[in-house]
Amino acid sequence: MIVPVILSGGSGTRLWPLSRSAYPKQFIPLTDEKSLFQQTLQRISDIPEAGDALIVCNEEHRFMVAEQMRQLDRDSLGIMLEPVGRNTAPAIACAALHALSLNQDAVLLVTPSDHVIRDNEKFVATMLQGLDSVADGSLVTFGIVPDKPETGYGYIRKQTNSISPGVFPVAEFVEKPDLETAQTYLDSGDFYWNSGMFVFRADAYLQELKQFHPEILQAAGKACELIKSDMDFLRLDKEAFTACPSESIDYAVMEKTEKSVVVPMDAGWSDVGSWSALADVTVEEGNGGNVVQGDVLIKGVSNSYLRSENRMIAGVGLDNLIVVETADAVLVADKAHVQDVKEIVEELKSSGRCEHISHVRVYRPWGNYETVDECDRFKVKRIVVNPGASLSLQQHHHRAEHWVVVKGTAQITKGEKEIMLTEDQSVYIPLGTKHRLTNPGLIPLEIVEVQTGSYLGEDDIVRFSDEYGRDNC
Repeated sequence: MIVPVILSGGSGTRLWPLSRSAYPKQFIPLTDEKSLFQQTLQRISDIPEAGDALIVCNEEHRFMVAEQMRQLDRDSLGIMLEPVGRNTAPAIACAALHALSLNQDAVLLVTPSDHVIRDNEKFVATMLQGLDSVADGSLVTFGIVPDKPETGYGYIRKQTNSISPGVFPVAEFVEKPDLETAQTYLDSGDFYWNSGMFVFRADAYLQELKQFHPEILQAAGKACELIKSDMDFLRLDKEAFTACPSESIDYAVMEKTEKSVVVPMDAGWSDVGSWSALADVTVEEGNGGNVVQGDVLIKGVSNSYLRSENRMIAGVGLDNLIVVETADAVLVADKAHVQDVKEIVEELKSSGRCEHISHVRVYRPWGNYETVDECDRFKVKRIVVNPGASLSLQQHHHRAEHWVVVKGTAQITKGEKEIMLTEDQSVYIPLGTKHRLTNPGLIPLEIVEVQTGSYLGEDDIVRFSDEYGRDNC
């Protein structure tokens, strides 16, 4: 039983302002119309005998994962929710324990969800090569064949003696090097970039984890023992998982075990860890080294990445720049300094701003909303409700709402009344009135909501029933 395990807990801070903690890079269509998460789902489905994936993700992103899987019409073994982030070793331990509960011979194929791989055929062939090596208990990692002296990745050094064709014992894992050291790694031919992808028997991984970090296995075991099913979600026990040490699989197991082997992979891989990395994988020949996406006009521009999400960008006489426009923030950076974008994100956090958390458009399990205008005592939103979806039955203590339907059909609960509205019709929801908005139609419902009151915060909500299992918050 081959169980693909997709790790989807990253935040992608280096791709701010497009990537935010509430909408990180793995869920964004960066290179084509599919998100990186969806590309990962499609890629692993090409591996023969691989079953439905087990997804491990942040609880906050659970509905985003479910919706993007629905768009691809994909099933899963479950969407396992981490109540807090604890790095990869505990996440994989929980996945292994769950897989073993389904099949004692389960083999895990672990992959991050935020990578780009341009050659799927080579990816599949390399994965099959790794799968052939797990029968003896080996823990297989995949090393990316480097094509330049990269300082942003960790490296894996292979031993020169191969176990079988294309499979080598791991000599050591090394940290991100300086440029001179990275060049010596490249010249030697014995070093690979650490991809963060693995293949091993579930029981073999847990056995090594028990030897080197038994406290992680104990906490993960407790979290899985108390796991709760909620629709398609598997909720790990919060108290037990929070008590788990935070450690990567590399530090916890792979660097310590004698069973780690590396299989070289040359499949057009990128972790898209920065704007310059994204520019490298999306640049087209004959375009002056430029990547232009959205409503962008350029004159005399070279080697630059310009992306517009809302407004026109006009670039003149630029070279080696990154320009990214969103509704509430614009990034302008020299390609040589794109790794420093994370420092801007940290400054936003420390100053109490919200631009690192979410976009103007906020996604919910029922659809999305965006704030159009806001001032003291009023706020205007554009709300889109997916076909068949419904908001919770709720009330507000400090605000009233006026809804105008601009597209589709709305079924509205207002107190004891049920109301149907179509385009150009409206309804007023007084302060303190129980209400619910539902889209009974086959097309998205769009409404304009005008809020008025003394307090307009998102936390002024009391939920009486909610089909998505959200708390009253």
